[in-house]
Amino acid sequence: MSLAIRCHNLQKTYAAKPPIEAVKGLNLSVQRGECFGLLGPNGAGKTTIIEILEGLLAATAGDVEVLGMRWGVKDDTIKNHIGISLQETQLSEKLTVRETLTLFRSFYQSGISPDEAIVPVSLQEKADIWVGKLSGGQKQRLALACALVGDPELLFLDEPTTGLDPQSRYQIWKIIRDFRRKGRTILLTTHYMDEAERLCDRVAIVDYGKVIALGSPRELIASLSAKHVIEFSLKASARAPHISSFANLPGVDSVAIEGESIRLTVAEPHVSLPALLGQLRESSAELTGLSTRQSSLEDVFISLTGRHLRDNT
Repeated sequence: MSLAIRCHNLQKTYAAKPPIEAVKGLNLSVQRGECFGLLGPNGAGKTTIIEILEGLLAATAGDVEVLGMRWGVKDDTIKNHIGISLQETQLSEKLTVRETLTLFRSFYQSGISPDEAIVPVSLQEKADIWVGKLSGGQKQRLALACALVGDPELLFLDEPTTGLDPQSRYQIWKIIRDFRRKGRTILLTTHYMDEAERLCDRVAIVDYGKVIALGSPRELIASLSAKHVIEFSLKASARAPHISSFANLPGVDSVAIEGESIRLTVAEPHVSLPALLGQLRESSAELTGLSTRQSSLEDVFISLTGRHLRDNT
């Protein structure tokens, strides 16, 4: 399968004292026809990487190919074959939905009609409404329609569902899935792990400008030695067990404190959970909350970095 995106030794350094290395020798390839996710916390370099790939930002060093072409050589051709939905899209509030899409359609040599672009984002009833009258979720879907109106081979989506309510998120997910079913390629940045697990064929976890893990969501989760998480909280008590004692329970791989909760990663919850409850019973510690779940991409990131994907530091 040919590549939609290839970058080798990609670097981006911003002038400062000292200089800020946002991207540090990144190597990445995206196959045609896949939905590929770039994951990482704020400040990890995701937006810098995607803006270089989109041609909006010049790299300090490295080699980048998009659809087999290079920026600076075949810019117009690349632009006519990609669609871009930025993290924040400012659209004219005094244009209607149809007028906005007519404007964006004029930027491309070929594509679909504005009315055709309205259908997949379910804005038919809003076609003649001013953009300023749309809800946040509707504006986000319109921004996605603007990226689709050129009928692109490759779609760049930078945090497409940030701040949206669950219903609007699911609508965006459906649009992405439908685009993917056409055999088109998507590069998606997100810090919502459920989004990446449901939509992406492969993901790259990025931290401090480098790829620290790469594979399908299932492969990355399977790489963890412990496949389940037990989270619980206790009522404050002088007799409550010390956190270090939980590490000695059968099947426990690691122990961490997250706010008021204690988090155990375990291989076999049916073994570890009864042992935990027995220890708490013996010490007369009182539970105020208890939950179990399977490991996620968030847990993969924590195991690699000790931080959460939504951390800023």
